[in-house]
Amino acid sequence: MQTPLADPTPDACLASTTYVDSAHPDVSSWAERVCRDAGAATDRTRAVALFLAVRDGLRYDPYAISRDPDSYRASHIVHQPAAYCIPKAVLLTAGCRAMGIPARLGFADVRNHLQSGKLSERMGTDIFAYHGYSELWLGRRWVKVSSAFNRELCERFGTRVLEFDGENDALMHAFDAEGRRHMEYVRDRGSFVDLPLAEIMLGFAEVYGDLAKFKPPSATDRDEAFEP
Repeated sequence: MQTPLADPTPDACLASTTYVDSAHPDVSSWAERVCRDAGAATDRTRAVALFLAVRDGLRYDPYAISRDPDSYRASHIVHQPAAYCIPKAVLLTAGCRAMGIPARLGFADVRNHLQSGKLSERMGTDIFAYHGYSELWLGRRWVKVSSAFNRELCERFGTRVLEFDGENDALMHAFDAEGRRHMEYVRDRGSFVDLPLAEIMLGFAEVYGDLAKFKPPSATDRDEAFEP
């Protein structure tokens, strides 16, 4: 079982690991291509380019939860059209490491105040356990970045698009575009060099019970995750 990092150093967050397999050629070539196409020449601009590639290149799908460990490797995620927050954070973290930017994984439980009644009933709670994000070493400090919600999704459902400037934290918005309370961070789950998949699956079982509830029978049910 992994434990959160008590006092992490940037050097500890550069190595390729089991899930954050930044040395895999599929990951490193993807990261290099993204940064080259964006003309990114500094750590800050590279981090922004990789953030945008993950945010908008992988459609957010809260039902794409798998028990298969291989599906959580960055080298697998980079080929997928959609993913939920944890795999997206893994890919962004791996991409940054591939470009020499120290990066780690952070997790928190968040409450979605705009969650639909149908989705709340399906999940049995308005808590999203182990929301995953990346923590990037930029400007000699850790910056927290959530790459979960893609632009198209946000624009479709009237949610503010989360932007990242390469300098400041970019976590889920506390309020939506109309001033309604949106995402609330309620529990810090810690920071990790690699994905603590066993702990996450145990946490999901405690909060949600049967993960089969995340497998909707139709595309309409996916919309329930965002409709107020």
